[in-house]
Amino acid sequence: MDVSRAGAAINGQRNGQSIKRGAWKRITANKYLLVMLLPVLLYFLIFSYVPMYGVVIAFQDYLLGKGMLESPWVGLKHFRDFFKSIFFARTFMNTILLSVYSLVWGFWIPLVFALFLNELKGRAVKRFIQTVSYLPHFISLVVVVGMMKMFLDPMSGVINGMIAALGFDKIDFFGSSEWFRTLYVSSGIWQSFGWSSIIYLAALAGVDPTLYESADIDGASRLQKMFYITLPSLYPVTFLLLILSLGNMMSVGFEKVILMYSPATYDVSDIISTYTYRKGILEKNYSFGTAIGLFNSVINMTLLIVCNWLSRKATKHSIW
Repeated sequence: MDVSRAGAAINGQRNGQSIKRGAWKRITANKYLLVMLLPVLLYFLIFSYVPMYGVVIAFQDYLLGKGMLESPWVGLKHFRDFFKSIFFARTFMNTILLSVYSLVWGFWIPLVFALFLNELKGRAVKRFIQTVSYLPHFISLVVVVGMMKMFLDPMSGVINGMIAALGFDKIDFFGSSEWFRTLYVSSGIWQSFGWSSIIYLAALAGVDPTLYESADIDGASRLQKMFYITLPSLYPVTFLLLILSLGNMMSVGFEKVILMYSPATYDVSDIISTYTYRKGILEKNYSFGTAIGLFNSVINMTLLIVCNWLSRKATKHSIW
């Protein structure tokens, strides 16, 4: 019995050593790739993981002079203050509505655009359309909002000039609450649909061409090939992107909202992120702002987990 145990121990030690040697060989063989990966790891470590310790101030009355170690603890006080605030319902609802509208109107357009490009036969025309559709993605948000304000200006804007020429009253688009969500969602779609279609085009490039050849032999039309070959091939990618989009519903970018909104449109444009900015940065209430941001992140994480679970149960496609 002792001999067998000793033999098993020796074999285990040898296996461990061989695993270590194999791992070291793989590291040595891919050392240049690992060096290229190092800046990315450092970026996320410095800007994503190290600052996570700062969420503790959401449970403190944070004072700059005392720091996180000496500031008094107040528990869930800031969360309760936010939930009782008159701005909670407005900011929460505006965040949800902007996210839902962006998802409902913007999610399917890149998919349709990718299908359209996939059906084009002329390579030169296809490349030209792709290039033109990608360009808005590289335009700064500041420039995009500036262009919108210039074109939609009630006095000198081109759009209002056309409206007046048709005999209608000019519209103050940026000063009207009823137009804010339309402008936000439509400009976001224009800026991102071409770039977002890249992942669908990459998935389409991996479809086995023999499937289309077999469909041609069977006499299938282009529409039938799209519905029975192309679209089913995009299901995994589509569900993956949908889960990620649902998991980021509360992460409406505040940069664009800040550039677009004004006190006249606060009732529809004030979202959790902008409220956090005003309370945490402008009013220097860092603990309250951190508590709001933490609440936002928890909702996002919960949505991601729930949506992933539902997708796995219903469609067998999930992130994990």
